[in-house]
Amino acid sequence: MRFDEPAALIPIDLQQGFDLPAWPRRNNPALDANGLRLLQGWRASGRPLIHVRHDSVQPGSVFEPTHPGNALRPGFEPREGEPLVSKSVNAAFIGTDLDLRLRRLGVRHVVLFGISTDMCVSTTARVAANLGYRVTVVGDACACFELPDGNGGTIDADAIHRAHLATLRAEFAEVVDTDAVLAALAA
Repeated sequence: MRFDEPAALIPIDLQQGFDLPAWPRRNNPALDANGLRLLQGWRASGRPLIHVRHDSVQPGSVFEPTHPGNALRPGFEPREGEPLVSKSVNAAFIGTDLDLRLRRLGVRHVVLFGISTDMCVSTTARVAANLGYRVTVVGDACACFELPDGNGGTIDADAIHRAHLATLRAEFAEVVDTDAVLAALAA
């Protein structure tokens, strides 16, 4: 892992609604601790940081802008000068000005983490790669939820997480852990 071109950290959908009891079992209880370490190290490096929040347009969603679940989790709120991009679909680049913001900053490398590995993080990583960005996904700062398999069973959240990181690694992104990013920032 190295930072040899302008890079931006993009935390994705670290929202309180994911903590509500309606969600199935989530993997990676270390998500918050690792994400907060990333934010601290990134801020100290002075590199660009752009937050992403899902503002649902679906009536009744816990991610509707007026619902308390839309709020970012404690510690993940933008600080002064850190922009927040609002999206209404999985990919943070669709229907937003994220690509324009990054290009204006001269960013060629995006570092992603958040919720959920298999949905918004993965979709954003794939679109970023297709747009020509170098993409890094911080796997131990992402999490996902178990899902029904369509045949009456359930797919474990850890299995979904590993599979999505593997497919991203195969073609779209470098997948690293928090310690690797922090070491690269310090180098």
